[in-house]
Amino acid sequence: MEQLKELFKDQQYNPDNFFLIAGPCVIEDEELLNTVADRVSRICKRLEIPYIFKASYRKANRTSIHSFTGIGDVEGLDLLQKIGQDFNLPVTSDIHSAAEAAMAAAYVDVLQIPAFLCRQTDILIAAAETGKVVNVKKGQFLSGEGMKFAVEKIRQAGNNNILLTERGTTFGYQDLIVDYRNIPIMKAHGAPVVMDCTHSLQQPNQAGGVTGGNPQLIGTIAKAAIATGADGLFIETHPVPAKAKSDGANVLQLDLLEPLLEQLVAIRKVVAKQQ
Repeated sequence: MEQLKELFKDQQYNPDNFFLIAGPCVIEDEELLNTVADRVSRICKRLEIPYIFKASYRKANRTSIHSFTGIGDVEGLDLLQKIGQDFNLPVTSDIHSAAEAAMAAAYVDVLQIPAFLCRQTDILIAAAETGKVVNVKKGQFLSGEGMKFAVEKIRQAGNNNILLTERGTTFGYQDLIVDYRNIPIMKAHGAPVVMDCTHSLQQPNQAGGVTGGNPQLIGTIAKAAIATGADGLFIETHPVPAKAKSDGANVLQLDLLEPLLEQLVAIRKVVAKQQ
């Protein structure tokens, strides 16, 4: 996992531990980013968990036209880059078109491809050509086997720095399920696999225009992912989820993150002994 060693070169990289991608869903203001980055980086340093800070500079896939989408692309990316510099962390955000790849790559270390765009060849190639690590979220409509084609597109563009993220599969109109077979299946494609513990608990397409969720099950999803061999975890977190401007119904309250990570580190140690 050479791409991970490079990403975490400024941290106490523990290859025997899982890594964490975490932060608020969307960039709301600088105070929020600092609060979350400071708290999570301190926890991860203590637990020797390699950490990537995440926040979206823009949310393009909102249910309602009235939903908050961001503070502005450049303004958001500037703040995200500043967090990376101030806390000495790699940072990531999602992009939504091929044209955004080069722009975002000037500010972030990892380009995230949203699940609903994981088959878009032009976006995958544009992201690959930046030379950045590309994290592709598995579409809710795809199997783990189907993600090999996304991997092939990125590699054919000359980039081997790939992460794959499981985030659940559509089950009816307003729910998702997690098929943990996808973790070993996607690892067989030769890329580290991440479990998105928050978006996999979304309940989309609500009549009120705001996506619901089951945040009380985040720990369950995370523990099962570590037990089944996930290399990393993706957890969106917010100090006050009820006040979050995006995905407040399924993010983890920041105060609950540390005890959960302690449990997950313990599970990881047990799993590592069996390998």
